[in-house]
Amino acid sequence: MSGGSDEAVRFWERLGLPGLIDVHTHFMPEQVLRKVWAYFDSAGPLTGMEWPIAYRHDEDERLALLRSFGVRRFTSMLYPHKAGMAAWLNGWAADFARRVPDCLHTATFFPEEGVERYVREAVEAGARIFKSHIQVGAYDANDPLLEPVWGLLAEAAVPVVMHCGSGPAPGKYTGPAPVGRLLARHPRLRLVVAHMGMPEYAEFLALAEAYPEVRLDTTMAFTDFSEELTPFPVAERGRLADLGDRILLGTDFPNIPYPYVHQLHALERLELGDDWLRAVCYGNAHAMFDRR
Repeated sequence: MSGGSDEAVRFWERLGLPGLIDVHTHFMPEQVLRKVWAYFDSAGPLTGMEWPIAYRHDEDERLALLRSFGVRRFTSMLYPHKAGMAAWLNGWAADFARRVPDCLHTATFFPEEGVERYVREAVEAGARIFKSHIQVGAYDANDPLLEPVWGLLAEAAVPVVMHCGSGPAPGKYTGPAPVGRLLARHPRLRLVVAHMGMPEYAEFLALAEAYPEVRLDTTMAFTDFSEELTPFPVAERGRLADLGDRILLGTDFPNIPYPYVHQLHALERLELGDDWLRAVCYGNAHAMFDRR
């Protein structure tokens, strides 16, 4: 199996882990994924740069690759860009989780009439994690239509991975300020800030310090690709160490412009220690999803 499988396995075996848990991987209906890839190919306005897809394979091969890397649990991050899509995407994701049992049942939503109903249905059907994409969806996390959704997810303790940072391009509703207002109303919401909040790293780390249920995922952060564009401030590394129990491995597989193992090496070269790596790459997500 190609794609750096041996290197990835050596990484987690050296740490004495049973494998990896990746909370930010993308599986979605084929026609939707093809449109996402076409957007990256065209250097669309939310990327504005060359972005070659490293793992442009059919679904079975992508699943086989993830498993060859040693990923034991992963997600099917999917998201609507307009009203009327989310419930259909949730139906697809529920079926995907049934046929791919190592995928955490993932769901999504959009501020629209009926959103509370279909989110509740997804939670009752066993959804383990939700995706909110503020940048692509171009909506405010504080939209009144979403207020019951946040309360429902906070009460159910179901985490939400939210792309709310202003990278790779700012949106009308991205940034830490809207998220801070949301958390002030729902302090128990299990919010996972995607991409470490890139580029507002310090501000999102501060929100994690203020709210014990806030976590961050490593997706694309610290890699050569991201460091060239939005480098993580060296002065903030101490906060990464202090929040080591609330940082989760995420990669953006398959939509990454470099080998999967590079994300692992990028974390290793932070030199925050093996205990930190063990927590980030497996332990923290295991505690959130698999321990009873």
